[in-house]
Amino acid sequence: MEYLPRTIDRELDELLPIAPAIALDGPKGVGKTDTARRRSTAVWYLDDPAQREVARADFELASSPDGTLLLDEWQKLPQVWDSVRRRVDAGDPPGRFLLTGSATPASPAGTHSGAGRILSLRMRPMGLHERGLVTPTVSLSALLASRAEPVEGTTTFALGDYADAVVDSGLPGIMTAAPRLRRGLLDAYLHRVIDRDLPDLGYEVRRPQTLRRWLSAYAAASSTTTAYSKILDATTAGDGTQPAKTTTIAYRDHLSQLWLLDPVPGWIPANNPIRRLQQASKHQLADPALAARLLNLSATALLGSPGSHMAGPLFESLVTLGVRVIAQAAEATVSHLRLRGGEREVDLVLEGVDGQLLGIEIKLAPEVTGSDVRHLTWLRDQLPDRVVDLVVITTGKTAYRRADGVAVVPLALLGP
Repeated sequence: MEYLPRTIDRELDELLPIAPAIALDGPKGVGKTDTARRRSTAVWYLDDPAQREVARADFELASSPDGTLLLDEWQKLPQVWDSVRRRVDAGDPPGRFLLTGSATPASPAGTHSGAGRILSLRMRPMGLHERGLVTPTVSLSALLASRAEPVEGTTTFALGDYADAVVDSGLPGIMTAAPRLRRGLLDAYLHRVIDRDLPDLGYEVRRPQTLRRWLSAYAAASSTTTAYSKILDATTAGDGTQPAKTTTIAYRDHLSQLWLLDPVPGWIPANNPIRRLQQASKHQLADPALAARLLNLSATALLGSPGSHMAGPLFESLVTLGVRVIAQAAEATVSHLRLRGGEREVDLVLEGVDGQLLGIEIKLAPEVTGSDVRHLTWLRDQLPDRVVDLVVITTGKTAYRRADGVAVVPLALLGP
């Protein structure tokens, strides 16, 4: 399969010449190994028992070949984390180690965090701009940097194309499959999480159907701050039984270790001038296609009955995925803003390394009215010295800038 360039490639181009060790973290199937292998001289596959025993017997990695060594699925042998850290402390050169992991193992006693030695990068499923389907004309990084680049361009991408993009998945090995095969692969992915990946972390799922119901309830809460207690209520089975709160907390913690949950935190800045900010996170799964599959929603269903109520939330999930991929490369954090009571909301707030802010509203429609930008302009009024730009991301055809200064950008035209 042809390799599609990823935004994280830009980060690796910049960081490998200066960082001795980089860890790529993210859910299974996201493409970590393929991306890292292209930059490696040698690969040790630690999910291979034979290779794992070689590494186990060589704690100092003395037998590792010169060049860039990829330690794939390092969590299968957590001691190599300390091995790499010691090599970095000993003065190994930049670009010496790449580590890829699909889970965060519980730290064994004595294992060092790697802070200050091993740089961790999050690798997410592919945003729309990475899938080879669109030609972006507007740079999100340029908007965040307040560079005076034009907001322009047109696209033929339509609402049905966005619905397809939601259900197609951003996982490279799944997104190009025929619809029936793709649905089967997504089901198999979810089954593997429950039947194999969670037990590999030491968590035995006693009632797989209950976890599946909880995941479906979480998917239904995509792009909202729905309380976990309400998600728990929605997990009630047909016979009235409900999992214990402690059980669902364990679900959340262990699924987070597998990078399957990717919530957007509430924006709480230092020296906050805006009062009554809500801290609750917006719920997001790693890939909106997983949410659609858990809810048994096809692209056709999203555009009509019975799934039209999820079209907006899952479009927001798709936008959020792409924005987070781009923002990470631009060294920006991504949050959302909501006042307690809900009278003010900004879907996404990007904060750059210099404290500059970019507000984003997401709208499942091509037209943008004054009502659609009122929360964005409110944010600019509150923080005029920090807000560098405002954007509404839509399903429209044309990118332009409104008279009030707000940029309107179809998702298909948004790129790094």
